[in-house]
Amino acid sequence: MRFGKIALRGIIILGAIAVGLGIWKREELTRLGAVNTLFSEEKIVHNFSHMGDLFVSTPISDTGTVRALPKGADLPLPARWSDWLSERSVTAVVVLKDGAMVHESYHMGTAQEDQRISWSVAKSYLSALFGIVKAQGKIDSLDDPITKYVPTLVGSAYDGATLRNVLRMSSGVEFDEDYLDFWSDINKMGRILALGGSMDSFAAGQDKRFADPGRQWKYVSIDTHVLGMVLRNVTGKSLAELLGEHIMGPMGTYGQPYYVTDGYKVAFALGGLNLTTRDYARMGELFRNDGAFQGKQIVPADWVLESTTPSANTADGRELYGYQWWAPNDAEEGEFLARGVYGQYIYIHKRTGTVIAINSADRKFREPGVFDQHVAMFRAIAETRL
Repeated sequence: MRFGKIALRGIIILGAIAVGLGIWKREELTRLGAVNTLFSEEKIVHNFSHMGDLFVSTPISDTGTVRALPKGADLPLPARWSDWLSERSVTAVVVLKDGAMVHESYHMGTAQEDQRISWSVAKSYLSALFGIVKAQGKIDSLDDPITKYVPTLVGSAYDGATLRNVLRMSSGVEFDEDYLDFWSDINKMGRILALGGSMDSFAAGQDKRFADPGRQWKYVSIDTHVLGMVLRNVTGKSLAELLGEHIMGPMGTYGQPYYVTDGYKVAFALGGLNLTTRDYARMGELFRNDGAFQGKQIVPADWVLESTTPSANTADGRELYGYQWWAPNDAEEGEFLARGVYGQYIYIHKRTGTVIAINSADRKFREPGVFDQHVAMFRAIAETRL
């Protein structure tokens, strides 16, 4: 009998502890649940417009005043437009021609004011920041070892990699990027975010390589976080502060953009930026004009050219890569793009003066031919005469 009472008391105590832990960790558990259903068919469109409700986030407060782009004549829509929208689950499209807005449309229940998640389009924003900070003299050379600027990476898989290696996604660091594998590195990283862990510690904990630095290109998203560590260390400022001060403020933005962050308020540099589709188009216009926007030089012109020129050793040749910017394998001069999973793009085509920004919720983005389908549509839009 006494044993039964003790056991019962123990169960009650354990239950109380469990309830206490549940209350203490309620936010983390809620975010973990959000990670596990983030891309589900019934939630993905809504989630991509409300990431700040699901994760810790920080606003980009220095956003300046928007001077709207001029309105141009309506763009004639290319063949297969409706099929493309449907097949690729496109949620928003903004098209600029020579700086004028010629098309804007929102689909699947989204709206102009939605702050849509960038995913890896954020990498190209970080690349722009990198060029600005380097021009300020805070980074000596792209051929410096990354450990010169981030000593906590000494002894990690990044030890021996240069800044240029990492900008080109040629760090040699082993990292599984499979979004469809629950146990992949990219999904482990998502759970670290959800549970309030440290992205810096996660990056410093990478200890495996598939190749020596600089030898081989492989898309490794954690590389971009490491570049963000460099920028934070050399400036003493957060990425949200830097982006607001150097890009968002000078350009002006719609609404209140923000970064998803880890539990230490460190920006999810490789994909956590949230902006309106209009703002993504304005970033494309900035790069179409060699780093200048509405009369202000924001990103150094030489960095725009260097960063968007394919220079990484992409062995398969299907897609080309610069410093966190992409290009099709048959790109003409002045044709490049920022690209994110689930169908986020900023496409620039200088010869025709075209900029296209799209957001999507495409759960089939990894199917063969999807990238080519997007590029074909972008090029058809670029060649369309008004």
